Amino acid sequence: MTVTEPSPAVADWPPGLPRSLEYPKVPAGSILRAAVHRWGERTAFVHHDVPLTFTELGRRAHAVANWLADHGIGRGDVVAVHLPNCRQYPAVYYGVLLSGATFSPTNPLLPPAGLAAQLADAGARLLVTWEQVLPVVRAALPATKVETVVVTGPAQVVDFAARLDLAEGEVDLADLLAAEDADRRLDAGVDVGADLAHLAYTGGTTGVSKGVELPHRNVVTNVLQSACLSSGSLPALDDRGNLTLEQICGEQEYPTRLGTATLINLTPWFHAMGAIGYLNVPVMTGTTVVVHDRFNPAGYLADAVRHRVTTIGGAPPVFVALLRVPGIESADLSSVRNIASGAAPLPVPLIEKLKALLPGVAVGEGYGLTEVTMIATGNPSFVSGTRKPGTVGVPVFDTEISIQPLGRDASSPRGGGAPLPPGERGEVCIRGPQVMRGYANRPEATAEAIDAGGWFHSGDVGILDRDGYLSIVDRTKDMLLYKGYNVFPRELEEILFSVPGVAGAAVVGRPDEEAGELPVAYVVRTGDDAGAALTAGSLMTAVNERVVPYKRLRGVEFVDAIPVSAAGKVLKRELAARERAAFGAS
Repeated sequence: MTVTEPSPAVADWPPGLPRSLEYPKVPAGSILRAAVHRWGERTAFVHHDVPLTFTELGRRAHAVANWLADHGIGRGDVVAVHLPNCRQYPAVYYGVLLSGATFSPTNPLLPPAGLAAQLADAGARLLVTWEQVLPVVRAALPATKVETVVVTGPAQVVDFAARLDLAEGEVDLADLLAAEDADRRLDAGVDVGADLAHLAYTGGTTGVSKGVELPHRNVVTNVLQSACLSSGSLPALDDRGNLTLEQICGEQEYPTRLGTATLINLTPWFHAMGAIGYLNVPVMTGTTVVVHDRFNPAGYLADAVRHRVTTIGGAPPVFVALLRVPGIESADLSSVRNIASGAAPLPVPLIEKLKALLPGVAVGEGYGLTEVTMIATGNPSFVSGTRKPGTVGVPVFDTEISIQPLGRDASSPRGGGAPLPPGERGEVCIRGPQVMRGYANRPEATAEAIDAGGWFHSGDVGILDRDGYLSIVDRTKDMLLYKGYNVFPRELEEILFSVPGVAGAAVVGRPDEEAGELPVAYVVRTGDDAGAALTAGSLMTAVNERVVPYKRLRGVEFVDAIPVSAAGKVLKRELAARERAAFGAS
């Protein structure tokens, strides 16, 4: 579906750009083909100071695709990629797409049960994993349909040909990267509207992990929506019929030109924002990406100066930490043209600090979800654009945002009725060509999320102003955001309830300047010996051994009773208010 005009009408839009784009019907691998042809020996990625040019990325990706095809993996097959960000990742990602198979990103920190559940739900036939987490993988495999395990590790960041010491039956990624690298056009038969490019998992608003189906058309569409808006460009096909950009807006509005940008990436490529915004968009725009394994504020600043970065991007905790690095005021950041924030709301006071540090640099936020591929709105990145602090900007090309009435409370958001006028709070609903096809094998969940009119109900609460700028003011259900990661209390509560001695439990967020929200539990003990034996430490251990690090409980409060409504629903807002009062959050 294509919508020619956002609603309400957006007052601020890049001069010379239309409100609607033409999206070429090409598979997602076309993005890489065009980039290799256009950007050639320019550095695409740098990891531990080892560069990867666009030319070599193309060769390695085709080698991976050809190895997969030669081993029976292709159109309709799911390949799970269970890796941290590393120099090998882009070749694996594009290799999967070029083979015609479906890329399914998987968090390498998942415990065995969580990994097994996702792999089984996805029906993955092949898994590409990281050497250090092999014990977890080996424990998870019996409950899956995975036939082949491909392994890489830190040694191959530096040298793609380095060999790993693996168990019998496990395949070294070096074999894939060294395979025959001709472009066999393996994805020529892909149906861009039906065949999945991504099968990405999200917790949604219920805490139940669901596979989001994103055909090639969705990925191409959302990459173009983001890349064209951020660079002042239009989609174009090169002389080989592959997808690239024509930058039609001038340097006065877009001083960073295609093929000249550099950024440091911390965003995991197994997240939607990472796969689209920090992998595909940089490849399309000829941007050099400096990969960091983990966030070291002083190291980040040093590399930002050394590599002359043009963009600083990340979640709000990144900016909080950077502003505390000694000497940042005198660091040469004159190359920076814009600051891009996502994953969590950027507090207005933090925006003002960033503007004071880097006057004249555009500071903007965007908003999106896995269910809309990645991005739905963004603050204008062109020089004369109006960026409203506290908002997540305006709808991207061909995208409508509607604020629809809430139900009785935010945990049951859909209230029905006509869309609300500007200034009124309601559920954020999104309609556009980047909206997912649905949740894999979950027709009821899909029908609940996407109504008959094609509106995706986000579960977030927001306000549209009269100029079409969206503000996210709350989150429905009870999802927490820890350093930009989604944490679902229900998962932690279910573990708590499984601990002997726990009679009642509720998890809420404790405000924290650096992390955003810290998961803390309110617990009611049983009146027996098991309850008496419980301590905060024992409960946190019981939970934290079973979840990935960012979901770990950071505190436990014992109470006599959990507040509930007359209908028996836990009143988490009362507990959250208690946390805000105790820890000085407004």
